[in-house]
Amino acid sequence: MTIIDRGARPLKGFDPDLVKLLVARGAAVGVDVRRSSTVEAVERDQGGYRVTLRSETGEDTLNADLVVHGAGRVPHLDTLDLEAASVAATTRGITVAPHLQSTTNPRVYAAGDAADTPGMPLTPVAVFEGKVAASNMLKSVQVTPHYAGVPTAVFTIPELASVGLLEEEAHAAGLYVDVRYSDTSSWYSNYRIGETTAAVKILIDPATDTIVGAHMFGPEYGDLINFCSLAMKLGFTTRQLKSMTAAYPTVTSDLGAML
Repeated sequence: MTIIDRGARPLKGFDPDLVKLLVARGAAVGVDVRRSSTVEAVERDQGGYRVTLRSETGEDTLNADLVVHGAGRVPHLDTLDLEAASVAATTRGITVAPHLQSTTNPRVYAAGDAADTPGMPLTPVAVFEGKVAASNMLKSVQVTPHYAGVPTAVFTIPELASVGLLEEEAHAAGLYVDVRYSDTSSWYSNYRIGETTAAVKILIDPATDTIVGAHMFGPEYGDLINFCSLAMKLGFTTRQLKSMTAAYPTVTSDLGAML
């Protein structure tokens, strides 16, 4: 597999140290990441496709059996004739107030990928925004969606997951954080299934003993990140999380040691 990434670093929304581990883990099993590259053309070839790339070093050609477009999508709003209804919109979606009501037509609400909101373009975010928008319409209230503690995951092998602030974001915001990094590759939960690469970085506010960011790379860590998300949403301290007795030997039983 070859992944074409037009950026200098893939997965910029995730912790760079863990992304580096992911790229190295992928390279070990034959996944080639071409950075700072763009696709110039995709043409049918005998038995497959010919992909023309351009990078800082010049032009290159790849032969492939299958080509997958994974560059994202934009809201499909062109057919709605929003201008006729005086509904302002950008390439990110309909322009809405914090309570998801159109800023230019009070009869219109928007949520999910169709709305220009601070929420990440994730299915669960679209679901809770939709519920908030519907409730606001039916009850004539102005409830604002709560975006804190929303996790996201990339289902690579192993999984890469994140919630809250990145280390660089915390420093940029002037926050002093205790960075707790653990190489978990040799922990029994990974050793027993033969996974050779796994690590966790958790950012703690020492003043409140609460999590401000959690970043994980390992098997089943897409599930484990949800406990950090819940802690952030409800204000649990790391001491409270450590007091939880988890079923053993689940991956969740490792959380206390990670904190």
